[in-house]
Amino acid sequence: MSNSIITLGAAAAAVLAAATVAATPAAAAGEKEKCYGVSLKGKNDCAAGPGTSCAGTSTVDYQGNAWKYVAKGECAKLGGSLTALKGAKKPTPRG
Repeated sequence: MSNSIITLGAAAAAVLAAATVAATPAAAAGEKEKCYGVSLKGKNDCAAGPGTSCAGTSTVDYQGNAWKYVAKGECAKLGGSLTALKGAKKPTPRG
């Protein structure tokens, strides 16, 4: 095979890979929602109240102001809330 065919193939593969990576975050963001009160201690995705930096900073299980990304529509099934809650209480899953 000539070098130009190999180079052309590699360039095409790189363009397709870049296009796939660029499209993924936008699609993923539309399919997820923040669900408050469902994460376990230290397993939140972000926002665990004043004095916390971000991911993994929740101090108790089911902390009401800590959220985790879940698939859109799953938060209610898990018993969580789309808005921050006060305190910490084990959620009651809803069918």
